[in-house]
Amino acid sequence: MSARRVLLVWLLTAALASAATAPPPHQVLIRDITTVEGVRDNQLIGYGMVVGLNGTGDRRQTVFSTQTLSNILQRMGVQVPPSAVRVNNIAAVFVTASLPPFARPGMRLDVTVSSAGDAKSIEGGLLLLTPLFGPDGQTYAAAQGPLTIGGYTAGASGTSKQVNHPTVGRVADGAIVERDAMVELAKLPRLCLLLRDANFSQAEDVAAAINRDFERKIASAVDSRRIDIAPTGDPIPALLARVENLKVPLHIKAKVVVNERTGTIVMGKEVRLGAVSILQGSLSIEIATVYEVVQPAPLSNGQTAVVPQVTTQAEEKPARRVELQEGATVEQLVSGLQAIGATARDVISVLQAIKAAGGLEAELEVI
Repeated sequence: MSARRVLLVWLLTAALASAATAPPPHQVLIRDITTVEGVRDNQLIGYGMVVGLNGTGDRRQTVFSTQTLSNILQRMGVQVPPSAVRVNNIAAVFVTASLPPFARPGMRLDVTVSSAGDAKSIEGGLLLLTPLFGPDGQTYAAAQGPLTIGGYTAGASGTSKQVNHPTVGRVADGAIVERDAMVELAKLPRLCLLLRDANFSQAEDVAAAINRDFERKIASAVDSRRIDIAPTGDPIPALLARVENLKVPLHIKAKVVVNERTGTIVMGKEVRLGAVSILQGSLSIEIATVYEVVQPAPLSNGQTAVVPQVTTQAEEKPARRVELQEGATVEQLVSGLQAIGATARDVISVLQAIKAAGGLEAELEVI
């Protein structure tokens, strides 16, 4: 066997071995990356009152809470003018909930209760019966029950302690659905799947997986988010159950998300950088003000005065350098910047500058 033939056989064997050891692409279920068009939640909102607070409710300047209490008492046959109401164990609140698809009367929902006035805490309160309205103005649920909150506040007169947020609470299973809001699948104009993250490759893979499982073309990718499915004669719930359990390879978008308010950086594994050289330095300016007392000369009829003395100092540290090769990861960049003493906010500024220079091979999102 010639040396050339031996080399070709060796290269082919190496390529097959490499392909055999390469990790398979990550597979996910279609139901985890898509939703059905028209099948969605609906937001509900209502205005109500929380009672039974231990002196931590709305104060006198919150007029609408006393008006609400007066209206509730009038509906129960008690005539009390709002100006005569002086209690601080009540709080006006907004109540919100999410109505899931296919909700039927009698189902229970969790509700979130948020103070609308100047109450210090709604801990230990009881939410009175509150109707919850949809965007169309119709009543879809009614909420009532004791509150649970994840924090507390204690103390007074400048000495107090607060943990978490004591003016927002939750009532588990506190609302009962009163109106049918079910989506009729048979009346949908068409059956479409919507990707949670728009991606043309992902849409094509989903359509191909469906067609492969049904052994005929019933699905087609319309754009980067929508996949149309033609009727097959099967009941729609059975069709969706079969489709949602199919597996497709997941295409992960290279993306970096930074939060400038908290200095948080979250990056994907596939993010790569071009060959860049970074010079990072810092300029610190310190301004100090010292107040000196100036005394007048004896028998001069002058007055004692306070004169501010302002001192300004500026210090600029030498630039520090980080050099990255082609294909470096963001993890290597962060490690290099941390090695020269850069803070999280410095890293965010450097990432934005690299993106502007065209060296970041990913989408940069600032929240």
